[in-house]
Amino acid sequence: MDQETTSTTTVLDTRTTTKKYPEARIIILDDDFNTFEHVANCLVVIIPGMSEKRSWVLAVEVDREGLAEVWRGPLEQAELYHQQLISKGLTMAPIEKT
Repeated sequence: MDQETTSTTTVLDTRTTTKKYPEARIIILDDDFNTFEHVANCLVVIIPGMSEKRSWVLAVEVDREGLAEVWRGPLEQAELYHQQLISKGLTMAPIEKT
């Protein structure tokens, strides 16, 4: 008895590309009602690893330049931090995807 065997072979494409997870920037805008202290305190509480010294530098940059990038990283985290900063009353630019 002859048995016919069927076999399937899968060939993986060695030219596959890996997609980088989308990144984004969080930017605080200057306004006429948030104090330096409030901006700095919000950054320390919400942005992981933010030092008190760095938060004050960024608060001053917002005042002098009209805006400051306060965080850059994965889009999903950016969305969370952005929303938390908005909930504290900070004036935020839309999330910028990089």
